[in-house]
Amino acid sequence: AKGSMEIRAAPARLAGLLAALQLGLWCRAAAERLRYSIAEELGRGSLVGPLARDLGLSAAELPARKLRIVSGDEKQYFVLGEDKNLRVNERIDREGICGAVSPCVLSLEAVVENPFNIFHVSVTIQDVNDNAPQFDREFVLIEAIESTPPGARFPLGSGRDPDIGVNSIQNYQLTPNPLFSLVVTESPDGTKHAELVLEQSLDREKQATHRLILTAVDGGDPVRSGTAKIQINVTDANDNPPIFTKEVYKVQLLENLPEGSLAFQVKATDGDEGTNAEITYSFSNIASNARKLFTLDQRTGDVMVTGPLDYEEGKYYEARVEGKDGGGLSGHAKVHIDILDVNDNAPTVSILPILNPVPEDAVASTVVAVINVRDRDSGDNGEVTCSIEEDLPFRLEQSSPNTYKLIIASVLDRETVSAYNITVTARDRGAPSLWSRASLWLEVSDVNDNAPVFSEATYSAYVWENNAAGALLLRVVARDADAGTNGRVSYWLAGGSADGAASMSLEAETGAVYAQRSFDYERCRELSVAVRAQDGGEPARSSTATVRVFVLDRNDNAPRVLWPAAGAGAAGEAGSVPPAAPLELVPRSAEAGYLVAKVVAVDADAGRNAWLSYELVQEAEPALFRVGPRSGEVRTARAVSERDAAKQRLVAVVKDNGRPALSATATLHVVLAESLREALPELSEPAADAEAAAELQLGLGLALALLSALFVLSVVLAVLARLRGAGPPAVLRCLSAQRFSVAGAAFPADFCEGTLPSSYNLCVAPGRAVAEVAWLPPPLPSLPAEELLGGDPCGKRSESSSANAGETPDR
Repeated sequence: AKGSMEIRAAPARLAGLLAALQLGLWCRAAAERLRYSIAEELGRGSLVGPLARDLGLSAAELPARKLRIVSGDEKQYFVLGEDKNLRVNERIDREGICGAVSPCVLSLEAVVENPFNIFHVSVTIQDVNDNAPQFDREFVLIEAIESTPPGARFPLGSGRDPDIGVNSIQNYQLTPNPLFSLVVTESPDGTKHAELVLEQSLDREKQATHRLILTAVDGGDPVRSGTAKIQINVTDANDNPPIFTKEVYKVQLLENLPEGSLAFQVKATDGDEGTNAEITYSFSNIASNARKLFTLDQRTGDVMVTGPLDYEEGKYYEARVEGKDGGGLSGHAKVHIDILDVNDNAPTVSILPILNPVPEDAVASTVVAVINVRDRDSGDNGEVTCSIEEDLPFRLEQSSPNTYKLIIASVLDRETVSAYNITVTARDRGAPSLWSRASLWLEVSDVNDNAPVFSEATYSAYVWENNAAGALLLRVVARDADAGTNGRVSYWLAGGSADGAASMSLEAETGAVYAQRSFDYERCRELSVAVRAQDGGEPARSSTATVRVFVLDRNDNAPRVLWPAAGAGAAGEAGSVPPAAPLELVPRSAEAGYLVAKVVAVDADAGRNAWLSYELVQEAEPALFRVGPRSGEVRTARAVSERDAAKQRLVAVVKDNGRPALSATATLHVVLAESLREALPELSEPAADAEAAAELQLGLGLALALLSALFVLSVVLAVLARLRGAGPPAVLRCLSAQRFSVAGAAFPADFCEGTLPSSYNLCVAPGRAVAEVAWLPPPLPSLPAEELLGGDPCGKRSESSSANAGETPDR
């Protein structure tokens, strides 16, 4: 079969070569309909037409252009071969598809992509002479009264041939008989009917029965024919045949007329009487499909609907009604039945996806599907419009009366809507209107258009110091609205403080942040690092967040005693003051509340762990001293009595408020004496243990001898001095009260530390009162008692002092 193309070109407006070039371009772009013509009953795979060639597609273009065909019919009569030629897919019976409709045209659409275009293809099915004529009745019985005048006509009916045109019935032939001839008439729809004409009068007595053969011949090649037998029985005279009220009954019936309804009525009258006037009705000629739809009451002439009327199956029916009286005479009338269409068929919708899934960055006007609609009704009942929901980012564009394109109308965003269930509604213009729907599930594919987003801009973690290395600090979480690889997030350290980057590690897959080392609150209390979340798209997108780690304090530092200095308060020989031990001198006249000393301590921890409390845990007289639990000030709890020991050793415990609490001790040596001179015996008193008993006796003897020698020497020197008129010798002056009147405070070596909350002086002096203008001596170094007994003076008087040389200041 050869194809032809309809070409719509703009009229030439320019002359010469420009007009020719312009015309050629328009012809190429406007060739949107192809027409082919094939004969019915072709075998499967038969060539319909070179579709690819007629569309102007070369073999090299075919893979990229993706040529496809879309048929709106339920059966796929055509298929696109591997060579891209249009071929027959299954048997095509023109009579079964189109019936008597001519021309018989099957429509389909050819769709190509890159760029997208739709071409409409029409295939005309040519009739072949594959059906022989047939009669509804193969035996026709005619009863004719012998008095029937010549020229009377007897309808023989018409043959049926599903073929059309020249292949349908073209003529009727009758076996030669001098009494009868054949007349062929043609109805308005082109159907040919045969009638038997009586040429001569009948004589029953000569021949009561006549037999003829009627042949229907079509015009095909080769010619086909069908026959029917005719028998004419000659009866006795009945001179009045029945006469119908109308020669032609024209009836219009709605196709939705229910079964059992009265369609119409035929009526005939007869001038005879008796049985010759009794008329019975029957269909003398009616198509087999019409016989299933209508029945005729032989007594009343009522025609009833006995089957479903369908305008789409049959629009027109024709029949001949015969009325026969009791004498054998008959009359005939024609019946023309027109079926009127009602809107009883909803449109059918078929959707061909072109692009599914659709990238979310697809541009507007991109075609995603082709929609084909059909409605079997006619007129307004068969005109169909399509629509979709208005809130969708798509729109419909009509490309032909039965074809629409589904096009992207606005920007798509997969993160907002990842898929669309698009419902296409097809509605006809009938009254009432009928509609049908078809759905298309359209997915939106992802592109990497979203960066990861952290759940928090700044993450905070709190960890106790002395943590184990490798401990989990926290997890950072970033969400990416994209899908697949575009939404797969990995984490990286992106900088921060030097300590933070060196002290923390980050797990790329889970976002877990771990400590790389143990933290020390006293060295570093806060760390920070920047974390970057990056997706797997191309190009990758990322965002950052800050992780701050706050180190919490543990009670891992014991208090440190600043005063008295560490080690200075350790006990020496039992019962004696250790060397370099700070001494606190308390006069026996001190009342309750007298400030003895102040224990000063600090704690490197913070908060509650650095809250210090003080208590005395070891003292000779429990009731004599007390310590301020918060201040650390050691004061007398009562007035000093004569029964109190001259030497007091106090042990103060300093505790912090941590759990568990840590502590340190400070030892104070207190001497109860009014003056340093009075305290010296106590300071130099040897230890009273069993091992030193013998040495004590020896020492007492030696001391007594020494004192005696000194006394004698003193007397001698005094006498000599008096004799010479001089003052006391230098040796005696060193033993005078002025020797020890310059005693000052004793401080630890590190008393100048800034952690001391306050400072104070401890001075020893004779018990004599001095004038208010007495000078204060400079502080003495912290010396053992033995050095105080035999050493030099520890300070110099102030040059601005106006005190007498023999006067010493009180404490």
